Amino acid sequence: MNLGLVWVWLNHRPYQQQRFNNSLLSITVIIPVRNEAQNIISLLKDLEKQSYAKDKFEVIVADDDSTDNTLALLKEYQKISSIRLLINRLPPKENNASPKKRAINSSIQLASGDLIVTTDGDCRVGEHWLATIAQFQAEKGAYLVSSSVTFINDANSFTKSLWQKIQTIEFSSLIGTGACAMLVNKPNMCNGANLAYMKWVFQEVGGFAGNENLASGDDEFLMHKIAARHPDKVYFLKSQQAIVETQAHESLKSFYYQRKRWASKWRHYNNPITTALAVFIFLANFSLVLTAILHLLSKISFENLLIIFAIKFSAELLFLLLVLSFLRKKSLIWLIPFVQIIYPCYVTFFGFVAQGKNEYVWKGRKLQ
Repeated sequence: MNLGLVWVWLNHRPYQQQRFNNSLLSITVIIPVRNEAQNIISLLKDLEKQSYAKDKFEVIVADDDSTDNTLALLKEYQKISSIRLLINRLPPKENNASPKKRAINSSIQLASGDLIVTTDGDCRVGEHWLATIAQFQAEKGAYLVSSSVTFINDANSFTKSLWQKIQTIEFSSLIGTGACAMLVNKPNMCNGANLAYMKWVFQEVGGFAGNENLASGDDEFLMHKIAARHPDKVYFLKSQQAIVETQAHESLKSFYYQRKRWASKWRHYNNPITTALAVFIFLANFSLVLTAILHLLSKISFENLLIIFAIKFSAELLFLLLVLSFLRKKSLIWLIPFVQIIYPCYVTFFGFVAQGKNEYVWKGRKLQ
């Protein structure tokens, strides 16, 4: 499988703008936030610097009942902003199963742009982010465009820095795998921190209808619905200009809840190919854990154990080298072997955990 990923990645060159289009779509950037006082202004300043014409895009920040001073900061920034900045203040709601879907859905009702672009309040974007997405969408006639996301590595202490780097490598594997699937027109994963889709197609497929009660899936379930109706209109944008950086998890607890939430989604996929792929990935990693256990029980020799792991890790190593280089994370390459050793255990663990009661904690809230 990993050799196939390498082949797909190498056979799809990074996007190069083919022509300049003067009739690009108007864009609405939607940013769902809750308690993002430390991050949201940095993102808004990034949006101020966009090379995309300011009269061609607007920004809607959907504040979901923040308990810090996020809302106050937004109101102050709105007074001095050179971009069209709208604040969508969501009313408090108890038993809200999916806050992000609610925030995005209500913001789309306010949006004047034809192209919806979503990201998160703790993200950072480059100056050509919107322009690259808009040009690519125009050239391909895409209805949905998924782009890369990676983690910011800015921790000062060794322990926190190492934790960020490990997460970056693990996340890069997911981003790369999802990208390759989309590049061969078999989309299975995307990330709402860097996603664009036509407003009319969101409405055509019924938005998040059918998945409103799931804590996650504001990105993937929508992508699956659009791909089912328009299979040749879903694209991955392989461009460094379109990379979004986001904050890594500071604690194991927040990492645990997010990955548990992600792992639980596979049971709700309507696409049998996507479900089969999720099961295959779990079984492939579980088999490695089982092989190691059999070796400890003296059922498999150490030489055979090494051969099995070498076959699996060699192709995976090459793929991660390629993806990390694209994401400008070459400095993390030395950590790949360590992550490869713990990754099968990680996938196996969350595969089993996701079968239990689906309760999560997000931004201080318990979700189901």
